[in-house]
Amino acid sequence: MNNFPFLSVLTVAPAVGALVVALLPRSNPRLAKVVALVWSLALLAITAVMCVVFKANGPRFQFRESYPWIPAWGIRLTVQADGIALVMLGLVAVLVPIVIAASWHDADKTKRSVNNYFALLLALDATMVGVFAAADVFLFYAFFEVMLIPMYFLIGSFGGARRQYAAVKFFLYSLFGGLFMLAAVIGLWVVGGHTLDWNTLSHISMSTSTGRWLFLGFFLAFAIKAPFFPFHTWLPDAGGAAPAGAAALLVGVLDKVGTYGILRFCFSLFPEATRFFAPLGLALAVVGIIYGSLLAVGQNDLKRLVAYTSIAHFGFIGIGIFAFTSQAGTGAVLYMLNHGLSTGALFLIVGMLVQRRGSANIRDFGGAAKLVPVLAGCFLVVGFSSLALPGTSPFVSEFLVLLGTFSVHKALAIVATSGVILAAGYILWMYQRTMQGNLNPELSTSSGFKHDLTGREKWVVAPLIALIFILGVYPKPVIDVISPAVAATMHDVGKSDPVPATRAVDNGSGGSSAVGDNK
Repeated sequence: MNNFPFLSVLTVAPAVGALVVALLPRSNPRLAKVVALVWSLALLAITAVMCVVFKANGPRFQFRESYPWIPAWGIRLTVQADGIALVMLGLVAVLVPIVIAASWHDADKTKRSVNNYFALLLALDATMVGVFAAADVFLFYAFFEVMLIPMYFLIGSFGGARRQYAAVKFFLYSLFGGLFMLAAVIGLWVVGGHTLDWNTLSHISMSTSTGRWLFLGFFLAFAIKAPFFPFHTWLPDAGGAAPAGAAALLVGVLDKVGTYGILRFCFSLFPEATRFFAPLGLALAVVGIIYGSLLAVGQNDLKRLVAYTSIAHFGFIGIGIFAFTSQAGTGAVLYMLNHGLSTGALFLIVGMLVQRRGSANIRDFGGAAKLVPVLAGCFLVVGFSSLALPGTSPFVSEFLVLLGTFSVHKALAIVATSGVILAAGYILWMYQRTMQGNLNPELSTSSGFKHDLTGREKWVVAPLIALIFILGVYPKPVIDVISPAVAATMHDVGKSDPVPATRAVDNGSGGSSAVGDNK
């Protein structure tokens, strides 16, 4: 099985599936839905086999494939995966079929083609796999840009109010960052001797000034994609206007391309520049935690509130990345996975509420738990995971990030911890205003609230909640996959874990000896 082309299959198969779904008869939209769901489940099965075959203690990069593409430019179709990429590929494989099932009726009420909606979801799947698997810088850039297209149409064609504005803003922001990356890619091609192979470029040397300028080109694109403060303004608009399923993929997976790109390309290709600009990255991350949390507290739109929480969560991922410790780095990568599960589930549940009420305004709810207790219970559980309650998967991630950061930046970790308190505020207040209190009379007369979770909706929510608890109680298998890749990435950037300070003590014989001081 080690010779099976897992990554090329997982990249090409969703694109083929998108074409098949798009060409199915428009008169039978249910057929398009079933084919898309079965196709995505088959991809999930292939990904599961790949995860089993992957050797956590084996070579850093596995499943490598390389094919000629543009020989004149030294560009090849090269893919590979380490532990960091593997967990991101697993996240894609889990979320896509869940999103397809959750979006079963999202396109029915629009004037657009149902076939196109589900074809776009599969096309987005192909680009997400490609961007995490790419080992050629130009191939990565190509997927980085192409992935904008299906998401643009998902938002602009199937979204809610202000969908055109949100889609254009999302596209322009990402394209703007992509242009800076393109300039940096061209510069890297020149400096690297006309090659863009990651393995080769990670061993070249360049002048300090060149490395720093090229770093900024990549970092700006990744900071916009993540998004980090102050490049975040497109996210609340896109998340608020997108269909719930598309929003779950946008915030659950697409945003991770930014933080993944920093770890894969900035750390390995520009180690000196990464160390030089690390204080800037830490500052933006901490400001994002506080700023995103405060803005979330003031939101009255459910979907925009969830989008703002992601800005705060990405602040935690950011400080984990730039703390340069294995604990914080492992926590950051684990946070990327757990945030996708938790916030993806939160967006889908919010979408169920919005679909029932016909509004995302929190003021239009109130006391909904009296009518839909199971949905309210799921909302509460996923909300608790979003605020990183112990026993849920985000808690493990957040704890590792703060612990690893505290060992090198105590004041920074303390300030960041305030985001935990603010998270409890905006999550619990959101739940209280929508689910608790006096019942809004309009809810009792709304046809959407005459039934609790349907069988299909239970199948959507149950796997995500199960994973949240499983990884919250026993994250070891995932950490074992992530840790070696994080250690290698820290080595790329020339950083190692801090050594505990030593102090001299009297050994009772007139001499002294050094002992560790972990204070």
